[in-house]
Amino acid sequence: MSDASLQPLTIVEIQARVADELARIGSVIDELGARFAAAGEELALVGGPVRDAMIGRLQNDLDFTTSARPDVTERLLAGWADAVWDMGRDFGTIGCRKGPWQVEITTYRSETYDPASRKPDVDFGDSLEGDLGRRDFSVNAMAVRVPGREFVDPFGGIVDLAERVLRTPGAPEDSFSDDPLRMMRAARFAAQLGFSVAPEVVEAMTAMAGRIEIISAERVRDELVKLVCAPHPRLGLTLLVETGLAAHVLPELPALALERDEHHRHKDVYEHTLTVLEQTIDLEHRLGGGRDAAPDFISRFAALMHDVGKPRTRRFEAGGVVTFHHHDAVGAKLTRKRMQALRFSNHDIEAVSRLVELHLRFHGYGSGEWTDSAVRRYVRDAGDQLERLHILTRADCTTRNQRKADRLRRTYDALEERIARLSEEEELAAIRPDLDGNRIMEVLGIGPGREVGQAYAFLLELRMDEGPQTPEQAEAALRAWWAGRQDQEPPTR
Repeated sequence: MSDASLQPLTIVEIQARVADELARIGSVIDELGARFAAAGEELALVGGPVRDAMIGRLQNDLDFTTSARPDVTERLLAGWADAVWDMGRDFGTIGCRKGPWQVEITTYRSETYDPASRKPDVDFGDSLEGDLGRRDFSVNAMAVRVPGREFVDPFGGIVDLAERVLRTPGAPEDSFSDDPLRMMRAARFAAQLGFSVAPEVVEAMTAMAGRIEIISAERVRDELVKLVCAPHPRLGLTLLVETGLAAHVLPELPALALERDEHHRHKDVYEHTLTVLEQTIDLEHRLGGGRDAAPDFISRFAALMHDVGKPRTRRFEAGGVVTFHHHDAVGAKLTRKRMQALRFSNHDIEAVSRLVELHLRFHGYGSGEWTDSAVRRYVRDAGDQLERLHILTRADCTTRNQRKADRLRRTYDALEERIARLSEEEELAAIRPDLDGNRIMEVLGIGPGREVGQAYAFLLELRMDEGPQTPEQAEAALRAWWAGRQDQEPPTR
């Protein structure tokens, strides 16, 4: 990538950025540091805020570590913070808000995993250096003591940050044994920061990939979401696949590397998928917010999963042709199953699965042969995911044939124009039959029951096929349908 955010930094650049950031946050960190020092406690700005200051990512979330136990921290914050809350007393963390600043303060600690446990055992530590030594990566194991603003970097994090590389403070095997989720974090930080991962870390991740199985689905899901929503998700996803971690947390992704796409335009469907993901990111501005729009997980994950049905549906036909018939429907089922296993919300599961199921629908449009009825059904089936479906369908074009790509783009432009026209004329987003349930019962002289639902479905199909009807037209059609239905029913004995 040529992204400037991926370029190495110099120590001078880093020092200048830190000086600027400390000046920006100086009032709050010095006040807080003085408060803890007066009580005989140590306090240090630590981890992400220090790292992000060095790479120019400004934020108002400040993480501190301290010698103080949680009860002492809570007492020292009282009267200084605007609000104080217990974020996780058992883990030593107390949170607060001071003006625009969100603050988390955690007691020095060390935590390890029992090999058969999903939860860490937490013990409080007694030194800043010991606390830094238990952190995941050296770039997150730097601190600034306050109020004196002494920089503490026992593991060479500033050098690793300058070189944009992820290393563990100690042996990676020990770090990942203590908390296997750190292997996922390596991929996530690679995606978020654009960093490479040290060879010894990659080697340990590969050897220990199976250890991720002891981590709860919810924690794995949260890391995966952060990775997919990062600026450079391809970096993190590639690392997951190459180390074997993806085989445990998202096995549908590495399975794609075994499949050639039917037109042989890409090395494999896996590479095509990563390209579709990146093109989806380029189109996220369509969802609102312009070029600075927030990452949209649903669009990105749908792009990642849209072809996962291909391995199950691959067929070899005469002449060496490879087909993947119905991979959209199969992929939607696989997507639903995987997202359920990762404990995603029902809303997210329904949204992503629907997009996967519909991602091929446009290819039946040809050069505009769809009737207005087909366009209405496209809008109805997409529902509130229509704009995301537009994005996925456009992103799914990865052909290197520029003439074909331009033709597909123009065709989809035309479809969107038809949708806009019909929407303006017919309020497609709120399509309903032209008669409601009460009027159906009045016209047919029936009470509530299954027949009302069947009549409603008939009128909805009529609306889809022929567009809006006047009440008189809808009633006449309903009576004709009802009469034909009565004629078809066998006589009672």
